Amino acid sequence: MTALEKPQIIVHLHKDVNYTLYDAKWIPCSAKFVALGSHPRGTGALQVYEVSSGGLDLKREVEKQTAFKCGTFGASALHQRHLATGDFKGKLMTWDLEYLDLPAYSAKAHDGIVNAIDGCGGLGIGGGAPEIATAGRDGAVKVWDTRQKDDPVACMEPEDESSRRDCWAVCFGDSYSDTDRCVCAGYDNGDVKLFDLRTMAVRWETNVKNGVCGLEFDRKDIQMNKLAVSTLESNYSLYDMRTQHPKKGFASLTEKVKQSTVWCCRHLPQNREVFMTCGGNGSMNLWKYTYPAKRQEVDDDGIAQGVIGNVDLLQNVVLSTQPVSSMDWSRDKEGLAVCTSFDQSVRVVIVTKLNRI
Repeated sequence: MTALEKPQIIVHLHKDVNYTLYDAKWIPCSAKFVALGSHPRGTGALQVYEVSSGGLDLKREVEKQTAFKCGTFGASALHQRHLATGDFKGKLMTWDLEYLDLPAYSAKAHDGIVNAIDGCGGLGIGGGAPEIATAGRDGAVKVWDTRQKDDPVACMEPEDESSRRDCWAVCFGDSYSDTDRCVCAGYDNGDVKLFDLRTMAVRWETNVKNGVCGLEFDRKDIQMNKLAVSTLESNYSLYDMRTQHPKKGFASLTEKVKQSTVWCCRHLPQNREVFMTCGGNGSMNLWKYTYPAKRQEVDDDGIAQGVIGNVDLLQNVVLSTQPVSSMDWSRDKEGLAVCTSFDQSVRVVIVTKLNRI
C-alpha cells in the first residue's frame, strides 16, 4: 500500500476546556458527544457538544459534586440514550441527558475510584439483559442491572484481602445469545481474567507482565473472536479467542508501539479487523489485523489450538504532547472519532479511506 493509498488521520475539530478530561463518548444516532472529567477543585464536569459546520457547539454543561472517571451508553435503550458514569468516590450513576439535575439510577459500586465501565445489551447490540460492568480500585469487578436497586447481579472479587489488585479495565463480550455473556477484567499487575457469567466461573486467565490499561473485544454481540489488551511499557496484545487450548490457552501476539503507554485500543464498528491504539506520547496508531490461512491446528497430542494472524500499521500521527487517554468511534459515520488528552483538549478526528482497506 503506497503512502497515497493509506488512510489519513485528520484532526477535524479541536476544543480546549478548563478541566481534566478522562472520557468522551458519542451519543448514539446523533452528531453529539459527551465529555467527562474533573475540575481543579475535584468536582465533576459533564459537557454535551454538537458537531456543526462552524465547530463544536456546547449544548449542555453541568458540574457535579464528584469528578467523573468513565462513561458508557452500552446498556441503554436507543430511545432513552442514558449515559452510565463511574466517579472518583465509587458511585455508579445513569443520566438522562435532557434532565441532568438528578441521576436516573445511582448505586455505591466500589470503595474508591471506578476505574472503568462498560455496557452491554443496549443500543440493539448483543443478546440478554442490559447490564453495566464496573472495575474499581478495590479490586472488585461488578455487574449491574439498573432494574435492580443497590445490589449488583454479579460480583467478582478475591476472598483474600491481601491478594486484591487494582482493577484498571473491564469489558463485555461473547454476548451472542440471551444466556451467554462474558466479562473480561485487567489488573495493575498484568493479570487478565475472563469470567463466564453463565457458569459464574473463571474461564481463562493469563498475565501480560505489565499493568493492563484497556481491554476490548472486537465485537460484543458475537461468539468471542479477538481480544485486544493494551498495557504499560508500550505494548499491546491481541488474542484469538475462538480456540482455547487446555494448557496453552488462546493464541496471541504482542506488538511494540513507540516508547509510550498504550492507554486504550478501539475497534472500528464498521470493520472489526481495523483498530486504533492511543499512546502516552500523544499518538494515535491505526492497525489492521490479517487472519492466518488456518485459524486452528492440531498439536502433537491431537488437541486443537488457535493460530494467530499478523497486524500491519496503516497510519500513525502525534496529536498532542500529552497522553491520549480515551477515544470513541462513531457507530453512525465510518471513520469519525472523538478523543481526549491530558492537555485539556477534546478533538474530533476523521480517518479517511477506511472503505478501501
